[in-house]
Amino acid sequence: MDAVILAAGEGTRLRPLTSTRAKPMLPVAGKPILEWDLEALAGKFDRVTIVVGYKNEKIIDYFGSEFNGLKIEYVTQKEQLGTAHAISTVESIVKDEFLVMNGDLLISSELVDEFLLDYKDHKTTALCLTKVEDPSQFGIVELGKNNMVKNIVEKPEKPKSNLANAGIYIFNGEIFDAIRQIEKSTRLEYEITDALKILINKNEVCGFKCVDEITDIGRPWDLLKANENLLQKINLKPDEDTEIEPFSTIKGPVHIGKGTNIRSGTYIEGPCWIGKNCTIGPNCHIRPYTSIENDIYVGNAVEIKNSIIMSKTHIGHLSYVGDSVIGENCNFGAGTKVANLRFDYGEVKVKVRKKFKPSGRRKFGCLMGDNVKTGINVSIMPGRSIYPGAIVEAGSVVRNTIYSEEL
Repeated sequence: MDAVILAAGEGTRLRPLTSTRAKPMLPVAGKPILEWDLEALAGKFDRVTIVVGYKNEKIIDYFGSEFNGLKIEYVTQKEQLGTAHAISTVESIVKDEFLVMNGDLLISSELVDEFLLDYKDHKTTALCLTKVEDPSQFGIVELGKNNMVKNIVEKPEKPKSNLANAGIYIFNGEIFDAIRQIEKSTRLEYEITDALKILINKNEVCGFKCVDEITDIGRPWDLLKANENLLQKINLKPDEDTEIEPFSTIKGPVHIGKGTNIRSGTYIEGPCWIGKNCTIGPNCHIRPYTSIENDIYVGNAVEIKNSIIMSKTHIGHLSYVGDSVIGENCNFGAGTKVANLRFDYGEVKVKVRKKFKPSGRRKFGCLMGDNVKTGINVSIMPGRSIYPGAIVEAGSVVRNTIYSEEL
């Protein structure tokens, strides 16, 4: 059986982070989302086809033609016309049976094993299902006898189930015939749910209720949730060839990459991920659920909490970063502070596709694209976004989205 990962979309809901990279290349717990998924598939498939499109060169350059024994092929979806259209691009490549998953999911190796085992019992189109708290926000599936799918409804007003389509499938050649029969939706896309309904009417789709958690990274705050979940599960320990100076404290599970220097007086609370060739300190406080990538400098008396900091970023002394996602090659002037809590302790809202959306989080800092520079003593209010290449003047208070001429 072949595997297919759909990784062509723009990820507009995750801007400014996806302004310079494909969504599956966003890092969580030290690796891109796509790398975690390839690890889950490795050893179970001989070949994986990755459907690429937006910023595809970064995916191809990073993974090449092989990963952990998986042969990788790439197919370009030149126009992003929906999930069904993306699947149709692999028709000439895949065999009769193939697994498909969205490239913005985080799944476990155990889930893949269980899904494949369940498929052997039914040998028909299979749909992975996960329980959700708010069915009105998802494609909801109704099951009948022997877990055969009776119906699938997108964002129902009166849901009859709490089982959502998780975005993981096992198809055979019949899916391509079904795709050829559908038309564009009101979103002007070819929807996979429309093709599935054709097969459901033939009683040819089986639902698999997964037990393992699936993290769908569709919005910015999902990155922090995914990072938290992974850091609790993976084995975290220092590599060899690290320098941890006297009077530093490391408490709990912490990964520290090769060539990294933890300077005197620094206090690190796990679970945390710190990459290669970083300098942390002196006198820093790195709090739980922080992921610091490679080649990062964190200056004197900096505090970082529950955040993702991408490679080559410098965070100057006396700064604070909480509950934030910071892009590559950013530079924080001394005393830059990211606020992550409203005065009224209310839910932080974040601008998604030009509208403020509730994040479901009481604490949320900022989203910062690549190559941003802040002057000294900049203050950034909760839930604000700063786009790649922006320069924030010294002493500024960031109350609104900051765009840049770079994009």
